Order: sequence, then structure tokens, then C-alpha cells
Amino acid sequence: MIKVLENPFYYLDNFHQVLDWIGKRYGDLLTDEERAFMDAFPALPQASRALFVRMVMRKGTLFRASKLSYAEIGCTVEAARHLLPTGWIEHDPVITIDQLFDLLSKPEICAVFGLQHNKNARKAEQLEALRPAFGDARAFSNWFRDSGDAVFSIVVKPLCDRLRLIFFGNLRQDWTEFVLSDLGVYKYEQVEFSTSSRGFRTRRDIDHYLKLHSCKERFEANEALDDVLLAVPAEAFGNDWLDSRRARLLFQIGQQCERQKDWDKAYRVYSRCAFPGARARAIRVLEKNEQYKEAFDLLSAAKLAPESDAEHQQLLRIAPRLARKLGHAKPASRRNPAVARLDLCLPMPQEDWWVEGVVRDHLAREDAPVYYVENALVNGLFGLLCWRAVFCAIPGAFFHPFHRGPADLYSADFFQRREALFRACLDQLESGAYAETIRRTFAEKHGLQSPFVFWEALSAELLDIALACIPAAHLRKSFERILLDVKANRTGFPDLIQFWPAERRYNMIEVKGPGDRLQDNQLRWIEYCAAHQMPVSVCYLQWAEQGA
Repeated sequence: MIKVLENPFYYLDNFHQVLDWIGKRYGDLLTDEERAFMDAFPALPQASRALFVRMVMRKGTLFRASKLSYAEIGCTVEAARHLLPTGWIEHDPVITIDQLFDLLSKPEICAVFGLQHNKNARKAEQLEALRPAFGDARAFSNWFRDSGDAVFSIVVKPLCDRLRLIFFGNLRQDWTEFVLSDLGVYKYEQVEFSTSSRGFRTRRDIDHYLKLHSCKERFEANEALDDVLLAVPAEAFGNDWLDSRRARLLFQIGQQCERQKDWDKAYRVYSRCAFPGARARAIRVLEKNEQYKEAFDLLSAAKLAPESDAEHQQLLRIAPRLARKLGHAKPASRRNPAVARLDLCLPMPQEDWWVEGVVRDHLAREDAPVYYVENALVNGLFGLLCWRAVFCAIPGAFFHPFHRGPADLYSADFFQRREALFRACLDQLESGAYAETIRRTFAEKHGLQSPFVFWEALSAELLDIALACIPAAHLRKSFERILLDVKANRTGFPDLIQFWPAERRYNMIEVKGPGDRLQDNQLRWIEYCAAHQMPVSVCYLQWAEQGA
């Protein structure tokens, strides 16, 4: 059981750590308002600082003093008294009836508005009934004169969110990262940060991020797509990391246009988007819009230089349809490598079961164990061998202590920026040193967050048998394919792997239950393995009919 942190002000210390980190690394990018806040905050009494951080860490901006009860802080009203002159919080703010309903319990609402006849209605129904008559905003004390409670509003939440953004490089991570780290729930690799290891290089980078984040929130709130598109910056930012975020948002908007069957708009969006897969979607949209010649011309250009195996696979699928629509000769079909097939017909288990587990247990023998590994084993072996390259502190890769992996993991130049380091790691597969490196990393780094190593799915036993049975040449082929496209090629591995230790061989097995079919990323891995003489099978499972 996790022990409670001994330091009751751990969250305040963590907040100070963020401020210190930002001050040392991003001082030149801060606004006057941000700099003034960071200068003034440490001078406040400890209880006041702690109350402020508690409010920052909680959702929303309105808080009742009675709900801000913390033993280490003491009297909430007294702690707040020192914050009021700063202007960072406000006492007895003017609020709407909707905000009042968020603050009050249902019995309090009935008491304030005299709803004895309607007290059994849901809060939402009560609010709907009262809203027309109470459209004006009022101070909390004017709404609820006899509450005996105080309400505070945190005014500088946007400023604190900007500081959080500057520290983490995103708005997805929050202050709980510190807590989980302090509790030992998550452990992170300690990377040496260089002076150039900053997520944001200029103030414009921060502003651009916030602009994109606002557009994303509006998109997710289902605002009109035309309005959202107008707000998305028309030009790239000149920052690869931010440009990839912009491209991803445009791709998502394009997909929504497709769902609405607005083919013209979808094509325009995809055309201005460099996100992987956007070109193939643009071809598909032109096809749906019966613009077959335009679609064929774009497909022909794409075939000359596919952006990835995934796009190449999609192009091969679309080409015959377009050729048929235009009256062209049917393209020569590609001959796929032969893949071994295993058909099983087994009785359906009576108790809890899962398809891969049923096949695993059926195939396993004492001299040929079977493991359910899916994406964990090959990724894990890769991550353990190449740990040094993955966590290399090159500029822009790591800029705070809570990275699960490098910030540019999915960038097109991820491998190129670390090519010498990766090649040194992979060369160990030729020298034979790789097994010792993998075992040593497994022991030294066990439990640390990694984008490739899933510790709960690996064991020393599995590593030993895998290293003994999988040839180094096969590992190299797998690792090289991962590095070609990290995002696309980290998934799609077969579900099971069977080992024959006495013969030092193995076989990977993709399991498909009744009605299931191979996914595109699975097909790509299976074809790649078959093309490079790496043993792989597809097992098709059917259930035997009862009583047959």
C-alpha cells in the first residue's frame, strides 16, 4: 500500500521546483506578468502559498472556503487574506446562476430559491426552470446571504496554465506528475539537460501552442468547422514539433469533414496538411467525390515516393478501383509472400477465456512454451538494447524530468538525429554483445518509464529464452523496421511466440478468432517477416459445435 507523503507541503515544494526550473531555463521568454508572479510568490506566508497551489491544482476557478480544508494550511480565510492584495484571487466574486449551482448542494439550492414544491426535481431541471428569471450575475453573498461561507475565485489560472505549459511542453501533463513520481508510482530516466534542451525556443512558440490548443478545444466542442479552420494558422511555424501538432489537428478536421460527407472541404483540408496519411485520405476523398482523374494523378505521384509502408499499402488498394473507373488496364497484382496458416477447431471454454489465451494453452508443450507477447517483446528487446540512443539528451528531446520518452519520438528525423548512436547499438547484434547489454539494461533500468519497454510484460525468463532462440539477424531486421517509422511500426506484431529451446528456434503466431480479420499494420508486419524468412504463422480459430 502506498504511504502518504511525509512532507505535508510536498505540492508546494513541487510548485516551487517548477518556478525555479522555468526561471533558470526560460527567463528570457517570460512576460512581465509571469516574471512579476514568480518574483512575488515566494515572499508570501507558507500557508497562503500552499492554499494558492491547492486552488491551482483543483479543477475550476471557484472555491468555497469550507471545501478548502487542509490541516497543514489551517484557517482558509486567514491564508486567503494575504493573497487578496496580489490580485491573484478574488473574494466574493460575481457569478452567474449556473456557477452558483455548481457551488451549492441541492438542499442549499432549495433553501436559497424556496423550492420546497420542486425539491424532488433534478438540479439540471431546477436550473432550467430558474435561469430565465435570474439572468443577471451577482456576488455570491447576494445569492446566498446566510451561507456562513466564503467563496474565492482564482483569477490567474491562465497564467499558471502557461507556466505549466512552459515546464512540461504540453497541457496534457499536470501537477500530479510530481505526486506520482514522489510516491514511486512512476519512475523516469534521469536525463542530463543541455542549455539547448528547451521545448520552446521563442515566446512566439508558446503563443503558437496556445493558439493551436484553443483551436483544438473549439474543434472538440463541435464548433462550426469553418470557424475553427479560419482560426488555425494558415502557415507553418518553422518549428517541427509545433508544425506536427498543427498538422495533426488539420488531419482530425479533415476526418470530420469526411464524416459529414463534405468532400470538397475535406480535400482542401488534407491538401494543406502534412500529417502522415493525409495524402492517401485526399486521394480517397477525390475518389468519393467522383473526381477520378484528379485522384489517379495524385495517386501516381504518390506511388513514385510513398511516405511510408502504410501509405504504400493504401495506394495499392486504391489503384485498381481508380484504374477501373477510368478504363485503364488493371494494375499488376502484387504477389504477397507465402505465410503459414494454422487452422484450429477447439471447444469453447466454460469459464473466463480470451482467444489468444486459448490458443496459447492449446499449443504450449513442456519442450515448446508459448508466450503472449503481442507488441511487448520485440519493442522491449529494442528498447533495452537501444536505451542509450533513445534517452540521449540531444537538443529538443527532453526538457523536463517527467518524460516517458523523447519529445521527437514520432518525428521523421528521429533516427537521423541519433543515427550514430543507434548504429552503435545495432552493431552489437553483429559482435554478439547485444545479449549482455539487454540483460544489463533490464536489471539497471527496471521500472523506469520507456516508450518501448513494458516491464509488466517482460521477465528475465522470457528475455533469456528469446535471446537464445531468436537469431540476431532477425532482431536486427525488426529493429531497423521500427526505426523506419516508430509510430506506425511499434504495433502490429503477432500475438504469440513459441520457442523450441533445444533447437534454438521460434515461431510468431497471429491469432484470429471467428469473424476476426487481419488489420493493416498486422498485415505489414507479417509480410515483412515472411519476406525476410522470419518464422510467422496466422492461426484461425473456430469453436467446435457443442455435442458434435
